[in-house]
Amino acid sequence: MERTITNQLIEWKNNKYRKPLLLQGARQTGKTYTLFDFGRRFYENIAHINFDTSTIANKLFDEDIMPDILIPKLGILTGEKIVKEKTLIIFDEVQLCQRALSSLKYFCEFAPEYHVVASGSLLGISVNREKYSFPVGKVDRLNMFPMNFREFLLAFEERELVEKIKICFSENKPLDAVHHKLANEYYRQYLVVGGMPEVVSKYTDTKDFKLIRLTQNNIIADYLDDMSKYNTPIETRKTRSIYNNLTVQLFKANTRFQYKLIKSGGRSSEFEGALEWLEFAGLIDRCYLTEKIMLPLNNYKNPDAFKVYMSDIGLLCAQKTLNPEDIIYNAPSLNDFKGGMIENYVGQQLRANGYEKYCWISGAIAEVDFIIQNENGIIPIEVKSSDNTQAKSLNRYIQLYKPSYAIKIADKNFGYENNKKTIPLYAASFL
Repeated sequence: MERTITNQLIEWKNNKYRKPLLLQGARQTGKTYTLFDFGRRFYENIAHINFDTSTIANKLFDEDIMPDILIPKLGILTGEKIVKEKTLIIFDEVQLCQRALSSLKYFCEFAPEYHVVASGSLLGISVNREKYSFPVGKVDRLNMFPMNFREFLLAFEERELVEKIKICFSENKPLDAVHHKLANEYYRQYLVVGGMPEVVSKYTDTKDFKLIRLTQNNIIADYLDDMSKYNTPIETRKTRSIYNNLTVQLFKANTRFQYKLIKSGGRSSEFEGALEWLEFAGLIDRCYLTEKIMLPLNNYKNPDAFKVYMSDIGLLCAQKTLNPEDIIYNAPSLNDFKGGMIENYVGQQLRANGYEKYCWISGAIAEVDFIIQNENGIIPIEVKSSDNTQAKSLNRYIQLYKPSYAIKIADKNFGYENNKKTIPLYAASFL
């Protein structure tokens, strides 16, 4: 699997101000595989320590964690000669060993010539909820997400198609009919399969939707198990209720998150902790309402008004038990759910590309799905699940705020007209 985060890992390796790296992400997004692939390609050897499987490793860190003491012991433990600049040291599932996390501070201060990456599936929870001694200012950070649609195409070795989409995106010119049709076919498959690496791998090998759905259900089951392992019984029930309720939230015409849909009379004070747990675990993503279109957007978000998206569109469709063929062939029976599903898909692509997302509402008159900030300022994005050319909300926004340009993502080809950049649904990951 070719992951675009590898380019960021290369930049980290070559940065003269490099610090130990913390790679965070939800379980089964491909962190370990990607680090091993990176290590094999750009280092002479790898010293891998997994705190989930090695009790000896945990005991080793109960002793002195200064690098000059640790390095020889890690070499013996892994059977690898650890050489400065030439060995990639991987601390896997580091959230299970607080002392290993603390040791990153000393690698930064006293042994920066060693290349250390610490990865963890539930590290966000450990750091934010359990008051770990975190090496503040002593680590670099990267976040890993499920594969976006561009990575999905690369898994099928569709490099030519990726390049053609990139050119049409940058030049605002239509993609030729043959490749446009092919990209749409892959896009429909991606809605079903999603971006979990194991699922994508099995799909490229088998094209078996039953196997895909079984694998997705197993991943969801693992997530639910994590909720009970790393939570109190009461919080576990709340967390599971929210996670199982997300498809209901997206099914509504108003996709803003509503606590009352989880439980009659439900309130923020009751469920906010569980919602936060899911966010720290990387299983959901929030998109806050912005009350003003001014920089920086983060200053004007409404903390009480937001949308919640699942981390992976394939898991969303599996949880909703949507028939893969209905998605592939765009069945009318999905019309009521299609808007929320496509919104979640676009949100996932923006998140993977590092965007902090917001939404905008003008009373009952207009609503723009996403507001992002880039080098051109504040850019509105309206998402259409069909080829509907109407963009009344986007037009209202343009009249009020006059952005440098606006984006409409729809079931159409590339184009640019009236200061609006039209992007096909399959090209959302190219933003």
